[in-house]
Amino acid sequence: MIDPSAHQVARGSELAASNELAAGNELAAGNDGLIREPVSLVRSLAQPQLESNRLAFEARMVQRAQHRRIRDDGLQRGFDVLVASVLLLAAAPLMLVVSVLILLSRGPVLFRQTRVGRCGQLFTCLKFRTMVPDAAATLEKLLATDPVARAAWASDFKLVNDPRITRVGNFLRKTSLDELPQLINVLRGDMSLVGPRPVVPEELGRYGDYAQVVLQVRPGMTGAWQVNGRNTTTYMQRIKLDVDYALHRTLTTDIGILFKTIRAVINPQPDESR
Repeated sequence: MIDPSAHQVARGSELAASNELAAGNELAAGNDGLIREPVSLVRSLAQPQLESNRLAFEARMVQRAQHRRIRDDGLQRGFDVLVASVLLLAAAPLMLVVSVLILLSRGPVLFRQTRVGRCGQLFTCLKFRTMVPDAAATLEKLLATDPVARAAWASDFKLVNDPRITRVGNFLRKTSLDELPQLINVLRGDMSLVGPRPVVPEELGRYGDYAQVVLQVRPGMTGAWQVNGRNTTTYMQRIKLDVDYALHRTLTTDIGILFKTIRAVINPQPDESR
C-alpha cells in the first residue's frame, strides 16, 4: 500500500522540476516561440572566435598594405632612376653652359645645403649657386636692419626681393634650372623626381605631427605645392599639400605632377616666379 505522504513528496518534486524547466525555456525562447540558447551564453562562446577573426583580418590588411608600399616604392625608384638618367644626359650641355656663367660671377658653381630626407636621414642637397658668395652674412645683416624682411623670413623662410640673388641666379630660379643638379641626388637615392619639399633641419619643427607623415617618402625635385600656386600658397597650405601627397602617392600621380611642372617651366605664371 502506497504511503500518501511519499506520493505527495514525489508529486511536489515533479512540479518543481517542471516549473524550473518551463522557466528555463521561457528565458531561452525568442519572440517567435522557438527555444534557443540564452543570448549571453551564445555571445560568450562566439566572442573569442570573432576577436580572433578580426585580428587575423587586420593582420592581412596590414600585410597587403606593406606589400603594396614595397611594390610602389620599387616602381617609383625604377622610374626615378630611368628618367633622371635620361634627363641628366640630355641636360649635360646646358648644365655646362650654366656652370660657365656662374663661374664668371666669381664663386663656386654648386650650392650645397643639408636637408632632411626620408626617415629623417640628412643628406647634402645640390643646386646651382644663385646667390652671392657671402649670402649668409648678407642675410644676417638684412634681418638685423629690416623688420619687414625679418617678419617675412620668420613666416615663410623666403624673401620677396632677396638681395642675395645674382642676375644669373634670378634667371635660373625663374626657369627652375638651378635645380638640375638635384638629378644627381635622385640617382643617389636621396631624393625622388616628385615628392614633398626638402626642408632644412631647422624648418622641420614647424611641421609638428605632420613631419612623421612627410618623412615616410623621399623629398622631391618638384611636388604638389610647386604646381599648385607655388609662392601664392601659405606655409601651412604647402605642408598640407605635401602630407596629402605622402598619404596618396602613386606613380600615376607622379607622372601627372611632372607634366604640370614641365608646363609651368615652359609657361611660368608671373605670380609663381621665385
